[in-house]
Amino acid sequence: MASRLLKYLVLLQKYRTPLLAVSCGGVFAANMSYHVFPDASYRKLYQAWFKGEAVTLSEKLEEVFQQVLKDYGISSTKNFSTFASYGFHPVGAGVPWLPAGAQIGIPANFNSTAGDSSGITNRSIFINGKTVDWSSDTGSALKEALMLSPEAQKFALAREVARLQSGGPVLNAAVAPLCLGGVWVYSVTLKQMFGLHTGPLLFRGAVNVLALGLGAVSYLLTSDSVSQWIDYSSDRRAAGVSPDYAKGGVEFYDKILSRNRTLRSLMGRKGEDMYAPSGNLFPANLLQLKHTPYTSRREGILALLKKEKV
Repeated sequence: MASRLLKYLVLLQKYRTPLLAVSCGGVFAANMSYHVFPDASYRKLYQAWFKGEAVTLSEKLEEVFQQVLKDYGISSTKNFSTFASYGFHPVGAGVPWLPAGAQIGIPANFNSTAGDSSGITNRSIFINGKTVDWSSDTGSALKEALMLSPEAQKFALAREVARLQSGGPVLNAAVAPLCLGGVWVYSVTLKQMFGLHTGPLLFRGAVNVLALGLGAVSYLLTSDSVSQWIDYSSDRRAAGVSPDYAKGGVEFYDKILSRNRTLRSLMGRKGEDMYAPSGNLFPANLLQLKHTPYTSRREGILALLKKEKV
């Protein structure tokens, strides 16, 4: 058994460079798979359904989206397509400059207006096993938080367009293979520092385990940092389209914060664990950084508006 393990270690040492290249390429390909084929993967995952049939996006929302692309300066609109998604804010996947293009899901509450809230109230939302009563105080507050002005809707869509157009999925997908390559760098560097390249197998194994640990920590920290940078960058690009888009962005984040505060109240203990009193999200686990705070994203857009006025 020991001789077989030693044989494998010798092979790994001999072919470490091609193995590392293949591994990094495989991880990158796996992370990019649903962005390369968003129609066959991402769209099916987020598609809204009603009575067993896929919900069709309204012509009104399709027109709004086309206007957003025009305002953002997208000349080739065929690289973007839309579908009706579940949830309460737009989602998107894909890379516009790849053959399959990008897919953006638009939720039903974007059909709602002050005079017609059917896009919100015609669905049942269950919280803690109970249906939300839209006529109650908390139900009315949640309904108000889900209702967006045309400017806020356009900002929300432009934010997704900006994230995909700037290659956000590619940046996120590149983090894991870079950190995997970092494991090899950590391993080589530590062995050189302690002179273990020809040392006992046990010590070299311990160094490799330490390198793996450093790589894992690097991945967690880098992944969150890149995601936050993409979020802030997408906000700036979307808000920079026009002052109306920027004002819509402030409203959009005000509504999200209001929605989360309402959900915190409705969900009880679970809501307190998920949402901060401000409406920001708590990290999913202790190893993650904070989610990009909605309060900071709102303040960033307000700063852009003040700069424009100056």
